[in-house]
Amino acid sequence: MKVHFIAIGGSAMHNLALALHQKGYELSGSDDVIYEPSKSRLESKGLLPQEFGWFPEKITQDIDAILLGMHAKEDNPELLRAQELGIPIYSYPEFLYDQSKDKTRVVIGGSHGKTTITSMILHVMQYHDIAVDYMVGAQLEGFDTMVHLTKENQFIVLEGDEYLSSPIDRRPKFHLYKPNIALLSGIAWDHINVFPTFENYLSQFEIFLDKITDGGSITYNATDIELKRIVEKCEKPIRKFPYGIPAHSIENGITYLETEDGPMPLEIFGAHNLNNIVGAKWICQQMGVDEVDFYEAIASFKGASKRLEKFAKNAHSIGFKDFAHSPSKVIATTRSVRQQYPNKQFIACVELHTYSSLNPQFIQQYQGALDQCDTAVVFYSPKALAIKNMAPISPEDIQKAFGKEDLIVFTEPQQMHTFIKELSIENSILLLMSSGNYGGLNLEEVKKKF
Repeated sequence: MKVHFIAIGGSAMHNLALALHQKGYELSGSDDVIYEPSKSRLESKGLLPQEFGWFPEKITQDIDAILLGMHAKEDNPELLRAQELGIPIYSYPEFLYDQSKDKTRVVIGGSHGKTTITSMILHVMQYHDIAVDYMVGAQLEGFDTMVHLTKENQFIVLEGDEYLSSPIDRRPKFHLYKPNIALLSGIAWDHINVFPTFENYLSQFEIFLDKITDGGSITYNATDIELKRIVEKCEKPIRKFPYGIPAHSIENGITYLETEDGPMPLEIFGAHNLNNIVGAKWICQQMGVDEVDFYEAIASFKGASKRLEKFAKNAHSIGFKDFAHSPSKVIATTRSVRQQYPNKQFIACVELHTYSSLNPQFIQQYQGALDQCDTAVVFYSPKALAIKNMAPISPEDIQKAFGKEDLIVFTEPQQMHTFIKELSIENSILLLMSSGNYGGLNLEEVKKKF
């Protein structure tokens, strides 16, 4: 099969390209810019475009399918040419469904925790040498790619993102997978550029429940009131498995999970991660892994990349980086760190740079999000607001939204970098929360402080 990727350089798209290359597909692709590590990974397999840009002449009648990435626009010249020739055009999730329609599809969704839960499941499967297909939203230790596709594996584990499928397909990705086994980790309003109200956002999860195959199952976080409500009222003929936070204890910075065989030390911590573990356990049991074998494997799970990832440590201080940037994630992460290290100075830095986090109305959701911290810092770029054609936000607006009088707000990258450089980290926890990089913060330089 001959497949052409429009916008091949994206994190998800290039991983899918690598998976299809491994499966024996004939591939080509285009993009107007490709960053590392996508660039080197594509180049190593001979898949890197010879030059950047869009070339409609690449789109020929002998192409069997076009894969369209979100980075492309509706008027992309290659897309227009493919439409003119009548070549089948797939979004990323559409193609994954097509590749897995004869498998048992396990879909992990939710506003937060889905990458971690998917990673936990894959860690357990790999630990016990159970081969499964998968798509996960982070590069995992021990896995070559974020996407793996075969003809023979029975199960495919898919991270179910609620964002849009493609520039010409406005359906949320997780609506297209039609799961046999599903999990929802929680619902916290996000992506307000697409879902302008919480009710509109919530309805996407109701649609997801309706997409589960008859006789399938939904495993859900029953501590989330809205999620519990919509699952319990769902009349779809599916099995329902609620879960919550398990019994546990914390001693000397180590979390112990209570099991039938006694307390089990974990590599990870935080109420949200303990909650994730129970959800992952339910899913693994439905995939044939019993509880004892699950616990044996999960004890060595160190977390998904950039999810409360320890990047530096010395005898008295620890540095963590976390993908958290939405209000619910910032709250969950800071609470977890404070509970784990109650006697250390807690320094937390948040970068606001997504459409939602820079919206003057939505930013009120951050009220109290950094109250657990001794020193709290927010960085944002007024230039980013201008680029996105959004209303300006002042540092005073940020301080008022977070409701923390001693909040430090930076608007220039160099100010932020200097602050970190001069920071005292004696007996401290430093937590960097962002899906960006604080305007080019050199993490290697930060590591030297430890």
